[in-house]
Amino acid sequence: MNKILSTALIATLFAAPAFAGGTHGGGHHDEMEVGKPGDAAHADREVVVIMKETDDGEMLFEPANLSFSAGETVKFVITNEGELEHEFVLDTPERNVHHKELMAKMDMEHDDPNSVRLDPGATGEIVWTFSNAGTFEFACLIPGHYESGMHGPVTVLQGDMTFTAGMVKKVDPKSGKVTIKHEELVDLDMPAMTMVFRVADDAMLDQLKAGDAIEFVAQRIKGKLTVVAVK
Repeated sequence: MNKILSTALIATLFAAPAFAGGTHGGGHHDEMEVGKPGDAAHADREVVVIMKETDDGEMLFEPANLSFSAGETVKFVITNEGELEHEFVLDTPERNVHHKELMAKMDMEHDDPNSVRLDPGATGEIVWTFSNAGTFEFACLIPGHYESGMHGPVTVLQGDMTFTAGMVKKVDPKSGKVTIKHEELVDLDMPAMTMVFRVADDAMLDQLKAGDAIEFVAQRIKGKLTVVAVK
C-alpha cells in the first residue's frame, strides 16, 4: 500500500474530526460521542469478544451485537482467533465509514483507547465508559474487513430502561422485521401480546431464529416499534 501522502490527503486528515479518541500515537484524548476511556478498577462488567474468519471468507465478531447502559464501564477482552490481523474499534457508524475510507488510501494503525489491533492468536483489552445513550458501532477498519462482515451495532440505553422477556415467532430479513411473543413492555405501557417489530440494525436479525427465548428492549423510533437491544 502506498504510504506516501499527497498534500490533499494530509489536508483532509488535519481538517477532519479527530479519529478514534482524538489522536494517533498517544496524547490527550477528549471524550467522544461513543464515550471515553474507563478505569479497569471500576469496570461494571467484562465482555469477551472474538474476531475470526470463516471457511467461506466471511470475517466476523462474536457476539455480533452489543448493548449497555449509559454510564456503564465495560472491560472488553478481545481475542483474534483468525489467521489474519484484525482490529476492534468503537465509534459512531459515520466516523467509522470516514475513517475506513482514509485507511483504504494509506497504511494506518490505531493507537487510541477505543481501539486495539491484534495479530492472529493475540489478546488485548479496552476499558470503556459509555457516557451517552444512542446507537454506535464496533468494527474492523482494515481494508476489506468491514465489507466482509466485521462490524456490529452497539446500543447504549438510558439507565432506567428494562429488558423484556419474549419468544421469537418469525424473522423476516427482507422486511427487516421480527415477530415476538412478549411479556408486558413496561417502558411502552403495552400489555403482553404477540407483535411485529422493526430492528435498529439488520445485523440483529442474523442472530435471531424462530423459537429463540430472548430478552429485548423496544422503543418507538420515528413512530415505529423498534427492537434496539437483544440478549
